[in-house]
Amino acid sequence: MKRYWKYIKPYLLAFIIGPIFMIVEVIGEVVMPLLLSKIIDNGVIDGRGVSYIIAMGVTMVFTALFMMAGGVGGAWFAIKAASGFANDLRKDLFIQIQKFSFANIDQFNTGSLITRLTNDITQIQNMIQMLLRMGLRAPGMLIGALIMAFALNFKLALVILCVLPLLIIAIYFIIKTGFPRFTTMQKKLDALNVTTQENLTNIRVVKSFVREQHEEDKFRKANTELKDSTIRAMNVVIFTFPVMIMAMNITTLAVVWFGGNQIIAGSMTPGVLTAFVNYIVQILMSLMFVSFIILNGSRTLASVKRIREVLETETDLTDKEALHKHIGVQYGKIEFREVYFKYYKNNEKWVLENINLVINPGETVGIIGSTGSGKSSLVQLIPRLYDADRGEVLVDGVNVKDYALKNLRDDVGIVLQKNVLFSGTIRENLKWGDENASDDEVRRWAESAQAHGFITSFPDGYETELGQGGVNVSGGQKQRLCIARALLKKPKILILDDSTSAVDTATEARIRESFRNELEGTTKIIIAQRISSVIDADRIIVLDNGRIVGMGTHEELMRSCEAYSEIYCSQNGRKVEAS
Repeated sequence: MKRYWKYIKPYLLAFIIGPIFMIVEVIGEVVMPLLLSKIIDNGVIDGRGVSYIIAMGVTMVFTALFMMAGGVGGAWFAIKAASGFANDLRKDLFIQIQKFSFANIDQFNTGSLITRLTNDITQIQNMIQMLLRMGLRAPGMLIGALIMAFALNFKLALVILCVLPLLIIAIYFIIKTGFPRFTTMQKKLDALNVTTQENLTNIRVVKSFVREQHEEDKFRKANTELKDSTIRAMNVVIFTFPVMIMAMNITTLAVVWFGGNQIIAGSMTPGVLTAFVNYIVQILMSLMFVSFIILNGSRTLASVKRIREVLETETDLTDKEALHKHIGVQYGKIEFREVYFKYYKNNEKWVLENINLVINPGETVGIIGSTGSGKSSLVQLIPRLYDADRGEVLVDGVNVKDYALKNLRDDVGIVLQKNVLFSGTIRENLKWGDENASDDEVRRWAESAQAHGFITSFPDGYETELGQGGVNVSGGQKQRLCIARALLKKPKILILDDSTSAVDTATEARIRESFRNELEGTTKIIIAQRISSVIDADRIIVLDNGRIVGMGTHEELMRSCEAYSEIYCSQNGRKVEAS
């Protein structure tokens, strides 16, 4: 409860006033049958006349208006409290996800996180709203109607006690079976969201491989499983509520039967029986409301558990214990000292093993190696997208763990293998690098990334709207926009992770030339598959199976590193000469 108090506190007044208004409505509900009984017994049977009936009718009208005010006020405050609670919880959940490291994100799939941010929080919002409207209304009506029923006719009220065990069994059944079924239903909703997201995100790949039928079958399966789990969960309602309604009808019939006999015997008046039947209906309806709250509560508990899993996940990358929170990167010197790293900590094999490396400020370093050799993993340790399991990664002589994450990442520009653009204009996407950049700066760095030419070829130029993920630009154009975006940060360290693979060699050469001329003081790390992309680097690092197997200039590596010479010869159509 302590965790959720922070979301209740700002709306505490609404949480208190809402139920009070609902009690006002309950008072009206309890009084109404009594007034009706007086009209029947005193106004009609005893013949007190039209004036008495009108007076009681006016009283009922004012009572109804009183109830309406309570109902409207209760509903308004319930909505205010529930929507405010959900808004703040959703905001904190989103902020928590933003704090996640890559390793944390790997624990949850994207579809599941989306479901938790939307469907699960909406379920909690609806439950809070229901509790504020029915949480006091149902028990209040139950207690009030019971008191009035026993006050009117004690013996007849005992009929209610006969049906209570059946209703209690039904409520127990709801609690026992509802929770696990609703938990399963939410997991199936996760699976459907994942399938849908993958399909819509990769629709071009699906079409190019003519895999529409496969995707349709996969979606149909996930959709059917969600339908089946939903039906199984809702069977709790399907079988329980009719039983409760039957019990309510049987009780009403029993009351009418025994009450009718008492009227015939002269021990009860018709008005009292009418009021009594209304109270019986209120009692049974309030019990149904309670069971409905419990039913939705079991579903909400499943959602609360899933949200708690995210909120209570400890971010494994924090700067709480950083020793130098107020400094940033000054020069761009990078050092790896006996670094070991692996993604899954229970794996025996290291992704990176015994890495010792110094990269000097302003140096251009190329990293090359076969697929899976650990190139991307190595550079992702620099801005702390992951942390080394052993050893140290230092920037300007300071362990990266001792920087504030924001300061460190502000001074490290990185273009990852997977180039991502966002919906919005080209200018808005480039300004991710520096939201305060002038138009001249945007143009300058776009020119350096060889992006200005194709941007101005669009009718709207820099105001061209990009589709989600940049789907309306080519792969090479997307890469150049991502490079320009990173350059706008004016970073001390620039990391290009195979970010020119879709660019032709002539354009790539012009990009490298721009780097030499305009990023003289910036430390540049270029990961590439093509040796031509790094052949002019000050040094080239060769990785193989997570280890550094060669380091030097192109000429030095051709003489001393067999792995490098093999890559070079394979890319240039030459045979490797026997040493």
